[in-house]
Amino acid sequence: MRCSLRQGLGKTLQAITILWTLLCQGYDGTPIARRVIIVCPTSLVSNWDAECEKWLKGRVKTTPIAESTRADVIQSIALFLSPRSKSQVLIVSYETFRLHSERFAAPSACDLLICDEAHRLKNDETLTNKALDSLACRRRILLSGTPIQNHLDEFFSMVNFANPGVLGSHSEFHKKFERPILAGREPDASDAEQKVGSERGLELSGAVDRFILRRTNTILSAHLPPKVIQIVCCLLSPLQTACYESVLSSKVAKQIQHGKETRVLNVIQDLKKLCNHPKLIYDTAVSKKACDGFQECVQFFQPGMFDDGRMGRGQPAPGWERYGGKFEVLVRLMEYLRTHTTDRIVLVSNYTQTLDLFATLCREKRYPSLRLDGSVTISKRQQLVKRFNDPHDNQFAFLLSSKAGGCGLNLIGGNRLVLFDPDWNPANDKQAAGRVWRDGQKKRVFVYRFLATGTIDEKVYQRQLSKEGLQNLVDAKGKVDMAMMSRDDLRKLFTLTVCPSDTHDNLKCKRCPKPAPPVEEPVAEAAAAAAAAAPVEKKGARPSPARQLLHLPCPSLPCLHKHAVSVAARA
Repeated sequence: MRCSLRQGLGKTLQAITILWTLLCQGYDGTPIARRVIIVCPTSLVSNWDAECEKWLKGRVKTTPIAESTRADVIQSIALFLSPRSKSQVLIVSYETFRLHSERFAAPSACDLLICDEAHRLKNDETLTNKALDSLACRRRILLSGTPIQNHLDEFFSMVNFANPGVLGSHSEFHKKFERPILAGREPDASDAEQKVGSERGLELSGAVDRFILRRTNTILSAHLPPKVIQIVCCLLSPLQTACYESVLSSKVAKQIQHGKETRVLNVIQDLKKLCNHPKLIYDTAVSKKACDGFQECVQFFQPGMFDDGRMGRGQPAPGWERYGGKFEVLVRLMEYLRTHTTDRIVLVSNYTQTLDLFATLCREKRYPSLRLDGSVTISKRQQLVKRFNDPHDNQFAFLLSSKAGGCGLNLIGGNRLVLFDPDWNPANDKQAAGRVWRDGQKKRVFVYRFLATGTIDEKVYQRQLSKEGLQNLVDAKGKVDMAMMSRDDLRKLFTLTVCPSDTHDNLKCKRCPKPAPPVEEPVAEAAAAAAAAAPVEKKGARPSPARQLLHLPCPSLPCLHKHAVSVAARA
């Protein structure tokens, strides 16, 4: 069985209900299960233990294994598997189970297996997948809010783990479902290909509906405050533009475009960092350790701009945020929220360097903040969450690493969330965005997706839209959406498009038959039009040198609204 519910829809509670039922009863009056193993990410082990205690009130003894020494882990597993053990539920991380999988070889080691965040099992060739599959237990429950992350073969791996052979072999699945479905989603697909793709999509949906329970966030809409998702397209600053164009005109970029360069990932990573803020590439560029193509960027940095002349140790000069388009928008947003509202904000990024800049900004502006990244121990993470959610604690910003805390956290103390940089995997962004719109939220929620206009940021987001088109294959209708962009468009990573939004132009929004120029308005009026309380400059404050564009999402289309609100200020 696979339980595919979006974040906040009660996957944990349903799984606890099932395990309690099987531990207490069965078809012939005797319990079906004696031992249950819950496997989850390391950061969620304590959460699962707390949820079991919350709902079962001590009726079931659990054995959570988190942040333990090897000797303690071995002892805990041995006690759990002991015939005289009173513990019925073992809660363990994926990594720990993989390292000690041989200790669960006995047929009686597990009667029910629950895998949380089961999209980690998307590759049946990984050691973790093989270790779990070696369990003799055939009763398996997979919990995931993102059943399809990248490709249909990943979905096949998860389905085949839960119900081996139900979709045939991998080659049979590829021939019967994957190939015709993907062919039918191409923009240039013929009518025949689209028809076959839709038929196979319906057939696949019907096959998996027998063992997949799928629900979406529409269920929460009746119980939680409204949620507004806005795509904020920010123009690059002049410094960012100069650096970006320098990289694109470099020899390395030319070789990549012609398929003659193998160091693509490094260049892509640094381009994404440049879109966040030039400071993220400054230290390596000045130290001559920069990735090929970024060495020439040194000429654009003025002495002392980001380190007071002490490379790698000094503090940025006053006004450093102006050199990053996204940071300039963020500064004004946070200033408005802190001055005119009681809202709290969650700032999410894929890079700890960006979190460092968030921390610098909060320190300079004297905003109370908390930070959760990979360096924070599991035991301290829940303490940070409690402090942020406490209305009596003077907190304002929560700085969150999407890699370390993108799933399992309940940050209902904040109702504003900024996804500062997009991830190639749309599931990671969805997980992070779902931290504030959960049970217990009392305020209207705003989620802002920051994209650097015309850059690799938008290309990554466009790729997300294409991947999300596969999600419909596991819903009740089995509808196959057309691919939003052609493959050629997705390959154009090393280009810089000068326009309000490259994504909007590529999606060919039907609500925008003719491109309309941005309407320039005062900042306060722009905020009202955006219905998102965009930040207002204080009187006498230095005007912004960059022009920022805020695009509102269509209510019925996964693209950007035709009306662009221009937050403009000339230096």
